[in-house]
Amino acid sequence: MNTCKSISTVLALIVMGTVLPATATEMNYSTKQIKLLGGPAQPASAERTITITEKTKSLNVVGGETVKFVTGDKVFAWHFDGPFSSFKLNQVAPDGVLDHVVTVYVSPNPLYFD
Repeated sequence: MNTCKSISTVLALIVMGTVLPATATEMNYSTKQIKLLGGPAQPASAERTITITEKTKSLNVVGGETVKFVTGDKVFAWHFDGPFSSFKLNQVAPDGVLDHVVTVYVSPNPLYFD
């Protein structure tokens, strides 16, 4: 009976050893991925304000730009300093701010090109 308990314990440790690192890697990847999209900013530092309504499906910003987003009575700001791309703004918006998917398209900042 002790042998069965020991085997069960060893198997449980092996499973935990393979599941936990995978979960940690996924969390680190997710954090790194968000960092590639820019970073949160103070609304007062925004260069412009975009109001998001229920009809807003997408919007355009420029790399290096800080934008304040207003939706209803909720406000947040984001500094777009990641690679030029598009992504779901919901990935970086605070929880509960956006009630539908909004895609943001980030164009290259012309100051960085000849």
